[in-house]
Amino acid sequence: MRKNWTTQDMPSQSGRTIVVTGTGGLGFQDALALARAGGDVIIAGRNPRKGNEAVARIRQSVRQASVNFEPVDLADLASVAAFGQRLRESRERIDTLINNAAVMTPPQRQTTADGFELQFGTNYLGHFALSAHLLPLLRRGRDPRVVTLSSIAVRRDAAINFDDLHAEKAYQPMPVYAQSKLACLMFALELQRRSDEAGWGLTSIAAHPGISRTDLLHNAPGRYSAQGLLRSVLWFLFQPAAQGALPTLFAATSPDARGGRYYGPDRLSETRGYPSEAAIPAPALEVHVARRLWDVSENLADVDFGVAATTPVRIIPNWPSSVREA
Repeated sequence: MRKNWTTQDMPSQSGRTIVVTGTGGLGFQDALALARAGGDVIIAGRNPRKGNEAVARIRQSVRQASVNFEPVDLADLASVAAFGQRLRESRERIDTLINNAAVMTPPQRQTTADGFELQFGTNYLGHFALSAHLLPLLRRGRDPRVVTLSSIAVRRDAAINFDDLHAEKAYQPMPVYAQSKLACLMFALELQRRSDEAGWGLTSIAAHPGISRTDLLHNAPGRYSAQGLLRSVLWFLFQPAAQGALPTLFAATSPDARGGRYYGPDRLSETRGYPSEAAIPAPALEVHVARRLWDVSENLADVDFGVAATTPVRIIPNWPSSVREA
């Protein structure tokens, strides 16, 4: 791995179609860098206004950028399924999927449209379902990669609580957030194992941004919560979002990135710095737990990766895309 890897080391993404979830923060930085490298970028998010603003900003910064917005609400499995169907009917392939979008530590328990705890349902289960729905397109991709975002929060005694997966008995914001991000990490590792076993041809990688300056804390517990005030007052402890995006971009583009690995910043206990291989917490290496979580998740999300892997891509000519409204 090149020391102090930056976007200057990123290979050309010309000819690659890339889906990034999230319209701001790390997702925006991912989309900007990938568009600058020549990729055909689809920004996927639930807020059309923010999505179209992100597209406009990138086009202002990168002349001739190929970047568009598509609506999807990861907290609504019907929306995720509809998004997958639209892409299967309008795109020949997806080369890279970056499962980035997240919600973090709402002070009170909230639920998704399907009744799942919001953080588990959005951060993990929505991306799990999205990956299944896009699997037919990924299998047609060139060197297809799936990059799923975890967090250093998983180092804080995170665990998958199958007895209370949706925090109905007891809700504590940070442990529940950590569970969702541990699930993301376990998914990335298990997806690589299953791809190898079934011959799907995917490279699945996990990444985390360390501690970065994004709107995630301000948008969740709020700007005036303890976490939000820490983020505002001690802003200098948080690296810029563009720096925090580097491990994801490395995982998504570098020929040195390896499937089944985990990448994060290389300094100050992985809180900041340049991309490097990150330590995988012991719970994420429990294969029997990962396989149980996978089976439970397929049932909850009503998806079957085995069936999805053999689903044909049906392209409808001149499919009317919200992209053209951006």
